[in-house]
Amino acid sequence: MPANQIRLPVMIRPLTVNSESAQSIIMAYNELLADRIREVLAHLPDVEEKKMFRGITFMVNGKMCVSVGGDEMMCRIGPDLHDTAIEQNGCREMIHGGKVMKGFVYVQEDELKTKKQLAYWIKLALDFNGKAKASKNGR
Repeated sequence: MPANQIRLPVMIRPLTVNSESAQSIIMAYNELLADRIREVLAHLPDVEEKKMFRGITFMVNGKMCVSVGGDEMMCRIGPDLHDTAIEQNGCREMIHGGKVMKGFVYVQEDELKTKKQLAYWIKLALDFNGKAKASKNGR
């Protein structure tokens, strides 16, 4: 440290937040991306939104379909398309509890800039949704 500088002690205070602001910190997700997904899914009769996967999940017909967490969209596309999907730019596997969740992928927002790009991934998820089983927990 140069002779003309002094070191000051660092004082750290605990961060105090109310439960609502804590929830928004924990559940941070790209609201613009979520709005774009809502637009694509608007024509469907049975769409429900649930807070999960560090963001918001769109359930279609009582089954997980797509989710927004951070600046990524998670798509449940099924195991048959998994290997092909992860070869595409901006797509990566979902890892949960240290295990690859075959059939679930994350797509970076940079690869969802156009309506066509977004619609492509949502269509893959909707196509699988018709074959997917609902969770054991029900709706």
